[in-house]
Amino acid sequence: MTLLLMAAGSGSRYGKLKQFDDLGPEGEFLMEFAIYDALQNNFEQIVVITKKENVSFLEEYLNERLPKNIKINVLAQELTDLPDGVDYKGDRQKPWGTAHAVWTARNVIDGPFVVLNADDYYGQAVYKKAADFIKSNNEAYALLGYTLKDTLSEHGSVSRGVCKVAGDNLVSVNERLKLVQQGDKIVDEDTGLKFTGDEQASMNFWVCRPSIFDKIDAELKVFLQDEKKIASSELYLPFMIQEMLQANEVEVKCIPSGAEWFGVTYASDREKAVENLQSKTDEGLYKTPLW
Repeated sequence: MTLLLMAAGSGSRYGKLKQFDDLGPEGEFLMEFAIYDALQNNFEQIVVITKKENVSFLEEYLNERLPKNIKINVLAQELTDLPDGVDYKGDRQKPWGTAHAVWTARNVIDGPFVVLNADDYYGQAVYKKAADFIKSNNEAYALLGYTLKDTLSEHGSVSRGVCKVAGDNLVSVNERLKLVQQGDKIVDEDTGLKFTGDEQASMNFWVCRPSIFDKIDAELKVFLQDEKKIASSELYLPFMIQEMLQANEVEVKCIPSGAEWFGVTYASDREKAVENLQSKTDEGLYKTPLW
């Protein structure tokens, strides 16, 4: 099984590259705890998608720490990495989005894989659930969901994919861009929509199959024909999966993670993240040093 970590963001709200911030008790990156938890559940390959300038550093960093039997691929998400027959010579700076980040790994992944953000903490229990799902399903995709009210930041609004679920089947994921707690409700300041907080939210923890690569390839070709989208839009992984879902191309399960999530959206979130990782280490959930 493969763990794919998306670590190519710029951390504009955080103020620096949060993927490489030393949040752990011994200065570990947040992604190291995800890798550690995955390895405890028999994941054998770690793929990290990052910026070109970080590839050499991260390859050396991980190879020095991870067990030698673990396959490590550190890949650069680049604007020029495009489907055959497509070219781009513009001056865009930001990446093409999370779907393109996943597509970057198309040549190194040939089986089921888990995708997640390198700058989020997803809890230990979720990796076992993902591994069990992969072992028991040959074709289905899955979203490991988190209770919406448990994913907010006290330091500002957040963007979350709010899920519609029927039984254990994912029906849709709708991105809500400015969610804040207001009294006993959660409000999207962008649309005025209100939520109870008990809804399942996507924190970008997906179980995918290699079939996603062909879908993204096709969508990239369409995306790159639209000048407006090229200027500022991005191609997001949840949109790809939702399109496949609505076209009945895949079955997608929504599995409540039953795990704790925390992230570092804002610089103010850093102190709590450091405290949480220290506390979990003190409880014996993680070794110190981790490797």
